[in-house]
Amino acid sequence: MYYSTNYSSPVGQITLASDGGNLVGLWLEGQKYFGGTLPGAMTQSDDLSVFAAAKEWLDKYFAGKKPAISDLPLAPIGGQFRQTVWDILCRIPYGEVTTYGQIAREAAARMNRPSMSGQAVGGAVGHNPISIIIPCHRVVGANGSLTGYAGGINKKIQLLELEGVDISGLFIPAKGTAL
Repeated sequence: MYYSTNYSSPVGQITLASDGGNLVGLWLEGQKYFGGTLPGAMTQSDDLSVFAAAKEWLDKYFAGKKPAISDLPLAPIGGQFRQTVWDILCRIPYGEVTTYGQIAREAAARMNRPSMSGQAVGGAVGHNPISIIIPCHRVVGANGSLTGYAGGINKKIQLLELEGVDISGLFIPAKGTAL
């Protein structure tokens, strides 16, 4: 059984999901793939301790503090490749960005492969079920493109600016998957 609660944030309404003990989802309102990794329906429940911890984490984050991802029990649902990519995302420092290509190289090394497709990495990043906390917003195109955020480019920009990222060298693509 899965449980959900809501959180009002500076980037809009957020839905949190839990398996009862771990956080399994965090989606922005209108986000692509909303709830897509959950094999069952969610039941509203506002009194789980994991939700209280996640809301406290989010309060700190939106106040400009740098809460540790390890402070929360996370259990995103996905296969080995996606888990590898999501683990790499968790290691991107607050206030910094990386590229899909850099993640692909690291994922390939971890999985003992000679190479990895940046597009495959993009798919795993886009299907990240715990947005913001697993910081997929910190991934940009190799050319500085702000592409690929399932929550929308405007929210990606808001999150990067909150973290103090200099976005002057980044740009919104004319067309792409995140528009």
